[in-house]
Amino acid sequence: MTAVHLPGFRKGRLSRLARRVPVRQVLCLLPLLLVAIVAVRHRSVLIEGFGHLRSASWPWLLAAAGATCLTWVAAAFTRQGAVIQPLPRWRLLATQFAAGSANHLLPTGLGAGAVNLRFMAVCGVPLARSSAALALYLLAESVGRLSLLAALLLAFPDALRLGSLLPPGDVGPVLVAAGAALAVAVAALALVRRLREPVLGFVRTALGEARSVHTRPARALALWGGSFAFPALQAAGLVAVGRALGLPVPPAYMALAYLAATVAVALVPTPGGLGSVEAALIVALVAVGGPVAVATAVVLAYRIITVWVPLVPGALTLGALVRLKVI
Repeated sequence: MTAVHLPGFRKGRLSRLARRVPVRQVLCLLPLLLVAIVAVRHRSVLIEGFGHLRSASWPWLLAAAGATCLTWVAAAFTRQGAVIQPLPRWRLLATQFAAGSANHLLPTGLGAGAVNLRFMAVCGVPLARSSAALALYLLAESVGRLSLLAALLLAFPDALRLGSLLPPGDVGPVLVAAGAALAVAVAALALVRRLREPVLGFVRTALGEARSVHTRPARALALWGGSFAFPALQAAGLVAVGRALGLPVPPAYMALAYLAATVAVALVPTPGGLGSVEAALIVALVAVGGPVAVATAVVLAYRIITVWVPLVPGALTLGALVRLKVI
């Protein structure tokens, strides 16, 4: 059979055409496309939330916006504290701003984790160490959030019933599912050698990285100071919005409601907690004595300030960082 030759076809032409495809430019526009999709899906929430902002006290709203901005600074401190190698400060801060946007577009934690892993890789941090730093960051942030929640529960034991954040019938299945998942994971590690060896190797690397970090006081202070400041600033933002809209709940109770609600929905795999966080926050604010209507207005306004307003600038920053090869 005679081979058929297409006119103008030369060896390597397909590879040259593939190189001409602006893959990086497509990646730059992808965050904006995801923002548009999420905004259309939640347009009713956006309309109602912006409506509540018009009747709020602007000084308190500015305080909430300031607390939100400081959360990115706290996240940058914690990220630097989790790794020995010094990271470029301003690029690290810009990455946290972009990571916040990515976190609201992908299942909780995956967006920010992927952005920060890529950033550390560009900065020359080996994958094993950057993964260990990510695990240390998540552990420290969880410890900080749970510690603040425990402190407020001890100080105000009658302020909130944690059981009110979940329907009574859901607690048992959640615990059973968590126990089953833990048992499967332990059995897999015990029985599957190919799985056990890399996991144990990662644990050794993570423990070594954690020891190295804690031998440097500046790194340890950044890690734990940022991990406590981050949830505290988030709670302060909710308190400021509550004061702006006249929620008749003490500030400490509002902070307690925020921490309890975010801990309760931490395992819900929704992008940025969209939907689940709002519902849990409303229930928590009502549980500490807030009227349903005002609590709903506070939560919607709070999510507008902390999620929706920074979403487009964060997506633009993410695209710019991709284009500049910072991540």
